[in-house]
Amino acid sequence: MDWGVFAQQMASMARDLLAQESVDATLRRITGSATELVEGCDAAGILTLSGGEVETLAPTDRLVIDSDQLQERLGQGPCFDAARGSVSERVFRITDFTREQPRWPAYAPQARALGVGSMMGFLLFTEDEALGALNLYSHHPGVFTEASELAGWLLASHAAVAFSSARTQAQLEQAVATRHVIGEAMGILMGSHHLTEEEAFDVLRRFSQENNVKLREVARRVCEQGSLS
Repeated sequence: MDWGVFAQQMASMARDLLAQESVDATLRRITGSATELVEGCDAAGILTLSGGEVETLAPTDRLVIDSDQLQERLGQGPCFDAARGSVSERVFRITDFTREQPRWPAYAPQARALGVGSMMGFLLFTEDEALGALNLYSHHPGVFTEASELAGWLLASHAAVAFSSARTQAQLEQAVATRHVIGEAMGILMGSHHLTEEEAFDVLRRFSQENNVKLREVARRVCEQGSLS
């Protein structure tokens, strides 16, 4: 590997990641970059866990989805363990799935049947949070080397920052949009029922609690219908 060229490609990718317009676009750029920049990588995806339920983000190939679903079904596997933080390593590399894998005795042979020859995984994390695991697959055993692992680790480091930044931006935008909708709904109630600002908000809050509907959905209903009825 020409590390000078790789460094230039990595710098370009890092700038490109931060320029994406949405979380989904950022994730697709991350996994696409893995197949472009990491030698031997045939497929890539990001696995996240929520309450033990697996979600596959931005897969570049059906193989990624099948592997994640297999790990969820078995309750074991390198990506699954990395994402839930049950292993101490933040990086793993399995060079040959044709050999016995004692850590994942149920997953390994079935992964091989799916077409996995070797794989690597990198925990995506920042100082504040763990975001999931970036997983790289090859159809062939013995493809991923120490150089491949270093390249993947560098990519994952940039990816974690970009993923976290994109998600924070999306949350801020949603918060602003929610505040705007709630304010508009309060204005409608204040005008139609001669309520104070505090009374209008209390009407929205009580309806939300009593009907188990999120406050922003209640506000959106008022904005669309002009009332809560």
